[in-house]
Amino acid sequence: MRSIRSIALALLCAAGLAGCAASGDSAVESGDSAAENGVENSEDWRPLFDGETTAGWTNPYEWGTVTVEDGEIRLQGDRKFFLVTEEEFDDFVFEGEVLLPDTMSNAGFMFRANVEPNRVYGYQAEVDPTGRRWSGGLYDEGRRAWLNPPAGDSAAAKAFREGPGTAFRPTDWNHYRVQAVGDSLKIWVNDVLTTAFRDTMDASGPIGLQHHGEDGKVYRYRNLRIRELK
Repeated sequence: MRSIRSIALALLCAAGLAGCAASGDSAVESGDSAAENGVENSEDWRPLFDGETTAGWTNPYEWGTVTVEDGEIRLQGDRKFFLVTEEEFDDFVFEGEVLLPDTMSNAGFMFRANVEPNRVYGYQAEVDPTGRRWSGGLYDEGRRAWLNPPAGDSAAAKAFREGPGTAFRPTDWNHYRVQAVGDSLKIWVNDVLTTAFRDTMDASGPIGLQHHGEDGKVYRYRNLRIRELK
């Protein structure tokens, strides 16, 4: 029986979302797990969150509440905002876990983000617990919108929903891995490759955590770490 990883990759390729034949990307061509990309056993990881404080993070918005509890960063607010790292990263592998309060929420991990007062925009690894099932897609926040699945392509959206989109567990903790190397952008959800995309818009920037702005809802993040690739 084929694994969810192989099914997801086949649907990505069939829909033209991964650029499987043209990109020359080894993780797409020969393997769909993050371990096969040579990062799993590295000792070069470093934490982005100490489990006790928000040291190294900043909220560039005039709104939004950020607390630390039980080894988690918890976000709450009545308007959309992002908590971002003070440090910028160019080529890296990032990992983090997220838990949303219900299946009607929405969040994301920003990477190579652009930060201005009261505005964060750029690449986002989508966290979508709704029936749309686009978790692990690539969204260009505040700019071009959907990159993968591509906006307006119903066949690609259906393929994503029935393939890699099934990797997300709506009412549980979910593990994300984002790899950015040059123009190659990859996202895994619970060890399933969901996005392999090439883009040159942004080469460096902070990591970010999103709260979508639903008043009273608490978004929870933990186990945030990064491995810089030189």
